[in-house]
Amino acid sequence: MKLKLIGIACLLSVAAGYAQQGNYEKEINALLSKMTLEEKIGQMNQLSYFETSDQLLTQIKKGEIGSLLNIIDPVEVNKVQKAALENSRLGIPLIIGRDVIHGLKTVFPIPLGQAASFDPQVVEAGARVAATESRELGINWTFAPMLDISRDGRWGRIAESLGEDPYLAGQLGAAMVKGFQGNDLSSPTSIAACVKHFIGYGAAEGGRDYNSTNIPPHLLHNVYLVPFKKAIDAGAATLMTSFNDNDGIPASGNDYLLKDVLRKEWKFDGFVVSDWASMAEMIPHGYAKDGKDVARISANAGLDMEMVSGTYPKYLKELVQSGQVSIADIDNSVRNILRVKFRLGLFKNPYVDTSKASTIYSQSHLEEARKAAVESAILLKNEGSLLPLKANLKVAVIGPLADAPHDQMGTWVFDGDKAHTVTPLKALQTEFKNISYVYEPALSYSRDKSTANFEKAKQAAASADVAIVFLGEESILSGEAHSLSNINLIGVQSDLLREVKSAGKPVVLVVMAGRPLTIERDLPYADAVLFNFHPGTMGGPAIFDLIYGKANPSGKLPATFVREVGQIPMYYNHNNTGRPAPDGNVMTLDQIPVEAGQTSLGNTSFYLDSGKNPLFPFGYGLSYSKFEYSGLALSSNSIPMGGMLTARVSIKNTSSVDGVEVAQLYIRDLVGSIARPVKELKGFQRVALKAGESKTIEFTLTTDDLAFFGRDMQRKAEAGDFKLWIGTSSAEGLETEFSIK
Repeated sequence: MKLKLIGIACLLSVAAGYAQQGNYEKEINALLSKMTLEEKIGQMNQLSYFETSDQLLTQIKKGEIGSLLNIIDPVEVNKVQKAALENSRLGIPLIIGRDVIHGLKTVFPIPLGQAASFDPQVVEAGARVAATESRELGINWTFAPMLDISRDGRWGRIAESLGEDPYLAGQLGAAMVKGFQGNDLSSPTSIAACVKHFIGYGAAEGGRDYNSTNIPPHLLHNVYLVPFKKAIDAGAATLMTSFNDNDGIPASGNDYLLKDVLRKEWKFDGFVVSDWASMAEMIPHGYAKDGKDVARISANAGLDMEMVSGTYPKYLKELVQSGQVSIADIDNSVRNILRVKFRLGLFKNPYVDTSKASTIYSQSHLEEARKAAVESAILLKNEGSLLPLKANLKVAVIGPLADAPHDQMGTWVFDGDKAHTVTPLKALQTEFKNISYVYEPALSYSRDKSTANFEKAKQAAASADVAIVFLGEESILSGEAHSLSNINLIGVQSDLLREVKSAGKPVVLVVMAGRPLTIERDLPYADAVLFNFHPGTMGGPAIFDLIYGKANPSGKLPATFVREVGQIPMYYNHNNTGRPAPDGNVMTLDQIPVEAGQTSLGNTSFYLDSGKNPLFPFGYGLSYSKFEYSGLALSSNSIPMGGMLTARVSIKNTSSVDGVEVAQLYIRDLVGSIARPVKELKGFQRVALKAGESKTIEFTLTTDDLAFFGRDMQRKAEAGDFKLWIGTSSAEGLETEFSIK
């Protein structure tokens, strides 16, 4: 009975995701029956314009365009929609797209930062704010969430990701979809989500953007596809293919992914769009010989809409007439596109109400952004409980990120206004006026290599009770096409930190960056470290909320921090080896005798120079509170196939400070038909605990939660023994065991 109820609950969850979308098949088929081949191909064509022109309006009136990118002036949007609705033969509205990745005007932390919150509600709220502001301008489609599993900090687009874990990315990706699309996709405050990039883009070789991937089928289905399935089940309206080829097949021409997995297995009925010119890039990939070949391959693979490269309008008619592309496939693509337009309510209400009061930068939006920035910050070090600071201390505010309103917003922000960014310095000048401070940036920007002002920075630190040093990355140093082979603090920032520390005062290091950085060399020169993935519009006051104890850090790392770049790839949910490194210390270079005889040095898997462990593990994050776990107990140590297990644990705040702990549940399937990861996240909860308070929390696991694609490529749980941990990170927790019979 329990299994039946769980199955019904899953079906209802999927149904709820699609309930908001509506059933318009009768209207779609009626419209499709009236369309010429040219008009059908027009719906499959997306172009980018930043303003209208006579040529553009003429194309719209002829039915040659189905979607436009980057027109964000509501007056201009109304003009192109009028041309489509009132001046074209069939009156089909346009879908207007824009990259609204972590906020339109009110900018939230970058997605990697939001992932650090481990809070689906914060992620959903951020997307809701973005949707509301976007729809005001006529934007009804965004290209987010990005659900690429990202295990390489060198890859610039890790900033747009939700981290390295498929469970976390799936939970937060579904929340982002819900935030963008709301309860009703046709609402004037909802926009269509687009999950991207399908598939494997985050595994680009060497972290080099656009590069090839080689993800085998088991890994593809057990890791990389997992968050996409979760977002599709949540009702995501659209999906985008990726730039990369996987195992030699570019994603924009992969019929297995687009037809077999997406349509047949997952029953997706929205539409698929290519990434920017990714279809035409099959030519340099060596997978298509020319534009006509591109159009044939992508249309036959099931790619519904082409972004900007123009091979569909140029060649599809000829390909259909010659029988190389079927009219049935064209009709299916157009149905998918029209379905989303109907669900968005564009046939009934395509226009922007320009008289409506704006919510952009409203107080409620700014408060949500501030909350997100607070929850996204990760406390990595706090020696001697330096933080929170007392308000009566004089502070030296130092570093290029202390007042960098543009860079604080992070990558992939087209519409945020830096004049509205509240930097740490601006927060001191406004809300935190009672704080006595001296300001010395020392560097003009993160790449500045001049040390001319280092002495001024040291003198500022010497004149204060404590130094707060703001270092990190400019926004342009992460994101698309901004991969790095060196992910240390760039330039002479580490030198600046050492110089400040030499003044003899306590040092708080505040990092703002678009990726995990290799900061091991910097840790000795900071007594406390607060890491912020670019925190957005309200990052400044959020940081000082944390530094002065108005808020208590609760963020956890959504990606592993390596000690040095040579450890990459390093991620917590790896498979074991036949010779795993022991839990204790491993041999180091210093321990090898000179002219030692050839030896395998212990026969385990580790680096002689950097060991076996990362700098900070996935899920790590400190608090001003201290939390103690106890009493881990299972409802049963053995469950039948199809059964359910409850895990309980008590958490006590043993400190005098109220706080929030992110409790994390991990499992390990000890023996499988394929080798299983050493740990897998299967649940997390944010638990608010007042000073001295205890709570008992519960996690529920079904055998379906433990299912995976085994050797036979069928998804199912397998009987056998499991370990289970609940704790504060992937590296620390109480442990027990259970089995599936």
